[in-house]
Amino acid sequence: MELIREIEAERTTALAASPSDPTQRKMAALTRIRGIGDNFAAVLTREVFYRGFGNRRQLASYVGIAPMPHQSGAMDRDRRIGRAGNPRARTTLIQLAWLWLRYQPGSGLAEWFRNRVGELAGRTRRIAIVAMARKLLVALWRYLETGVVPEGVELRG
Repeated sequence: MELIREIEAERTTALAASPSDPTQRKMAALTRIRGIGDNFAAVLTREVFYRGFGNRRQLASYVGIAPMPHQSGAMDRDRRIGRAGNPRARTTLIQLAWLWLRYQPGSGLAEWFRNRVGELAGRTRRIAIVAMARKLLVALWRYLETGVVPEGVELRG
């Protein structure tokens, strides 16, 4: 517990010491969203948002939650997700997606999930949460790049 307190203290002093650093600004922007704490913001910023992406498919592919294309003759469709990305970021995003349903129930993403899944349980919910994690990743990326807050998201006061 003492080591965890030391690490948290170092993170807090680093965040307060250099507000002009782009990484620190991104972490501060993420923590303004209700449901995203210091740990989620630090992992996402240092594992994903520290680099630039050209589009949302590149972003999802980097994390490992983009569908793999399958082309054969005239057939062109997406298959299952490829897990060739950053496993730490992918795990964090899926955990954040579950927490998003709890802390942002009025957001457009949470409503999309409830409309898509309904009362179904088990495998269907686990598949849908990965899709929601991908949508959440893109929404957070757009928020950090353009400042546009995702639909229905509550910010901390």
